[in-house]
Amino acid sequence: MERTTFTVDTGSGELSGWTAGEGPRVLAIHGGPGMGYGYLDDAVAELATRYHVATFQQRGLAPSTEDGEFTVAEAVSDIVAVLDGLGWDTAYLMGHSWGGHLVFHAAAAIPRRIDGVLSVDPLGAVGDGGMAAFGAEMVARLPEEQQALAQALDEKEMAGEATTEESHEALSMFWPSYFADPASAPAMPPVEFSAAANTGLYGDVVARLPELESSLPSLTTPVGVVVGELSPMPTTAGTDSAERIPGAWSTVVPGAGHFVWHESPGSVVEAMDRLVGPASGAR
Repeated sequence: MERTTFTVDTGSGELSGWTAGEGPRVLAIHGGPGMGYGYLDDAVAELATRYHVATFQQRGLAPSTEDGEFTVAEAVSDIVAVLDGLGWDTAYLMGHSWGGHLVFHAAAAIPRRIDGVLSVDPLGAVGDGGMAAFGAEMVARLPEEQQALAQALDEKEMAGEATTEESHEALSMFWPSYFADPASAPAMPPVEFSAAANTGLYGDVVARLPELESSLPSLTTPVGVVVGELSPMPTTAGTDSAERIPGAWSTVVPGAGHFVWHESPGSVVEAMDRLVGPASGAR
């Protein structure tokens, strides 16, 4: 797969990423917040078989700017900056996890720039978004002897008190829990982590959940939601969100965990095909 790299100026730092493929335009938004975007490469490659896909590192980590206010509004503005920098008047958005939550905000804030959004195993937009159930399940999937340490590290991270080393240690412990069968999870790839981006955005996400939930019935952007049957994120985080949005649909992928494209290859591009419908060809 041939990649073309790009860098765009946001007015408060640069964002970098790459594009691949041909067809309708899709901007892929990675999860975290504060994680490196490389883990999403396989899902982006899947989409690039039929779409012109762009993906970028959100602010907080190189090769993008490491500085920011780290708010939801800033993250939405960064999406606009990437679309502008690519010369894309509109595009579909595909977001995973935190990115799947962010695309709900984008649908509310910048509907004229979006052809549709596909939210993949997202932090939801109803109630607490599934955060409490997700956190409890992530810990429950760990070996019993690791649970106390992992929970302590996670609490430090959420409070913004964790060192970079502690954040990496926590992620490496929790990594298998993201998968349908933690015992057979693949080794964690190299993952960079920005504590500043994670802490800032997490706090703003929580504060803005009621506002986001109240906006769902007025969304006009086409929305599809895909969730993994065996993800630590409760399926209702995504499906309940879709039920509040006029015309939205959701699907549960059997046997899939949080990274649905891992246990069910092809599921993400099939969902995008459903969202796009008969549209085809590069624009």
